[in-house]
Amino acid sequence: MAGSGEEPRYSRQLYVLGGGARRLPGSAVLVSGLRGTGAQVATALVLAGTGRVVLHDCGAVCTADCTHQFLLEEENDLGQNRAKASQRALAELNPSVVRSLTDLAQVVVLTESPPEEQLHIGDFCHAHGICFIVADTKGLAGQLFCDFGERFVVDDPAEGDPVSAAVEHISQGNPGVVTCMGTEDSHGHLFCDGDLVTFSGVQGMTELNGQEPIPVHVLDDFRLEIGDTSSFSPYCCGGLVSQVQQPQECSHVSPSWPHGVAIPEDLPRSRSLHAAFQALHAFRREQGRLPRPRAPADAERVLELARSLGEHQGPLDEDIVRTFASVSAGDLCPVASVVGALAAQEVLKAITGKFVPLDQWLYFDSLECLALAGAAELTETDCAPRGSRYDGQIAIFGANFQEKLGHQKYLVVGAGAIGCELLKNFAMMGLAAGDGELIVTDMDTVALSNLHRQLLYRSADISEPKSVVAAAAVQRMNPDVRVTAHQNQVGPATEMVYRDKFFQQLDGVASALDTIEARSYLERRCLRCRTPLLDSGTEGTRGNVLAMVPSLTKPLAPASPPRDGTFPLCTLRHFPRTIQHTLQVLKQVWNSLQEHPRDWQDCVRWARRRWQSCYHDAITQLLPGVPFWAGDRSCPHPLTFNPDNDTHLDYVVAAAHLFAQAHRVPPCRDRVAIQAILRDVVLPPFAPQEGQMTLLSLRGLMSPWDADVPPHSSPQDNDVHIDFITAASNLRAENYGISPANWLMSKRIAGRIVPAIITTTAAVAGLACLEVYKLVWGCQDLSCYRNSNISLSACLLLRFQPTPAPIYWVGSSSLGKCRWGASGASGICCGTMSGGPRGKEVAM
Repeated sequence: MAGSGEEPRYSRQLYVLGGGARRLPGSAVLVSGLRGTGAQVATALVLAGTGRVVLHDCGAVCTADCTHQFLLEEENDLGQNRAKASQRALAELNPSVVRSLTDLAQVVVLTESPPEEQLHIGDFCHAHGICFIVADTKGLAGQLFCDFGERFVVDDPAEGDPVSAAVEHISQGNPGVVTCMGTEDSHGHLFCDGDLVTFSGVQGMTELNGQEPIPVHVLDDFRLEIGDTSSFSPYCCGGLVSQVQQPQECSHVSPSWPHGVAIPEDLPRSRSLHAAFQALHAFRREQGRLPRPRAPADAERVLELARSLGEHQGPLDEDIVRTFASVSAGDLCPVASVVGALAAQEVLKAITGKFVPLDQWLYFDSLECLALAGAAELTETDCAPRGSRYDGQIAIFGANFQEKLGHQKYLVVGAGAIGCELLKNFAMMGLAAGDGELIVTDMDTVALSNLHRQLLYRSADISEPKSVVAAAAVQRMNPDVRVTAHQNQVGPATEMVYRDKFFQQLDGVASALDTIEARSYLERRCLRCRTPLLDSGTEGTRGNVLAMVPSLTKPLAPASPPRDGTFPLCTLRHFPRTIQHTLQVLKQVWNSLQEHPRDWQDCVRWARRRWQSCYHDAITQLLPGVPFWAGDRSCPHPLTFNPDNDTHLDYVVAAAHLFAQAHRVPPCRDRVAIQAILRDVVLPPFAPQEGQMTLLSLRGLMSPWDADVPPHSSPQDNDVHIDFITAASNLRAENYGISPANWLMSKRIAGRIVPAIITTTAAVAGLACLEVYKLVWGCQDLSCYRNSNISLSACLLLRFQPTPAPIYWVGSSSLGKCRWGASGASGICCGTMSGGPRGKEVAM
């Protein structure tokens, strides 16, 4: 973040990083090494708004850099210093970030660095309290190392909002037992043993309200044990129990710590890769070069060195070391994207104090790519350098495969955050750089909030069609790629454009969509047309990649209806228990009175009367003693207006502004002048309705709460709307003793905004593109494919084999049954049993 004035640019990132994101503008990071991995790290930090990103690289740009270094232009940058050439492109992304360093950096990131340099600089950083990160990729593998010092404090270790639950009952005892209400989807609470919690809004046992955080012991899905409540007043009703996030301390050792940093015994693959990287460095010192691609003698020498270096490290998987060494001279943009994104997330952790950092070492590989049929037989000649920009890729997959990449016809649906990263990788890979075609379609236009995570766009592109801008950016990255931009939605309305024949002519589809409905539709179309699909998605620091290969993998499961934050209407109107309830009720119809103000003063008076109606008069009707105020149904209390109360005044200012806007009256935001108007407002005496209230009679009375914004307005695009929603929700929360929400949280809930960050999208896109290699190869071996789940906040990366396609036995005769592999799915007819010989049609 370059400053608070640019908060709209970084709003989705703020939902991920929390308040710690405000430390980014004052931070300084040194990135040394500007090949593929370093370029990804630097790009992510620049897009995220890191205050100063300093670039260092002593090397010059060569043709082979263009396989993986997406910041370079082959035509203009050859022979230039990598750091200077990269600085030009990064400055276009965020001009206020890339600067010279005048003092010590807060974080140092080394990429493409020899071990001696890592040890020297790592020890210096450890001694001076500087967070130190090593990120490196070789061929199909990568390593990541973090040293944040002996006492690094994580201010906010968890992702998302703190856990909370409505209270149904609290017993008097030692320990006391808290019974929580079930949620709308029948789930219990989400607390864990040892969580610290506070209570608010408890009636009866009020001694709990405002207490210091206390630990809980989980009894079951609905019950928690707390401390001694035997001397407290009896519980009556209501209340909310909320988790309190506590800082967490981490301890790291320097890279030169005696015997190094040990790799746990339960991670044998990582231990073998650790030895392989060490042996590779030893080979380079010995030979002055990396092993030649697919040169058996070089691979065996690396294995010998690994054996000698790994004697004290435990058993060694020699196949992993040998395979790693055989392609270690290669460079792939997708691998650099994954490792660089993970490294950049660790930098953000170091700066913001948000999320627990990596416990020192992480190893990643996609060596299963070399198990593809025919890949193992590639020779040194097949993978020798050609003087091509794709030499780094040819070193791994051979020249014939590179030519095959150029013939591919792919459709990328969506040019948002994931779509931009996919297109960047495709450009570097040379997908459709021959007689193939890369089609990208997106209906949307570039917005300011896109710029912190969508690297193909610049400020000058705002309001321009995303697909058109993205296609032009791809061609600048690689002029050989044939790319076509569409501005269509892929859905039922465009089936005349995207017919079955269109899908059948594609080699693959990459989904970068942000709605469940759109993704489900695309899955059905690809399944029907037997077109391979890679489906990717992210939310905050979590992401996933799913591969669907017709007749080989199980179809993607039908998507369940999204949890959109809706709640039963009776809960919203009558019995709110959480701030989400008070916000959701505001997402109804704007219910303004049929008045026509003469001037701004009339708008203020109208807003004041509306405040009185919503938060005093309507609540006063709900007299204590009404039978339904029991259990979790907390009895509300009316508010008394105070023009000096910030929340009360916020409501009037925002409501009056919206009312004036609707009637074309010039507004005024002078709070002092508004307070003066309010002090002169005289309201008629309130006359409560006689008789006992019932739920039926409440319906009309509650209607003033069903307020949002005027028709045809979007609460995401107008800060005044969010001002109103925040104040109105918090006032209703005050009525019911619920903790309020800040402006940013209110905007996220009311606008249903999905948190997003560049690091997650880059990692997910890199993982998806590794599966593209397998599809282009025509792989029909299920064991070679990988689905992926990541959680960068938890340092978690899971890659697992997809579920195989279901097998159907069809027919019955003396010849026996026929075995068919099918990709049937929900919505695809697999035929029915009919008369005559038993048989079944299978959709293939």
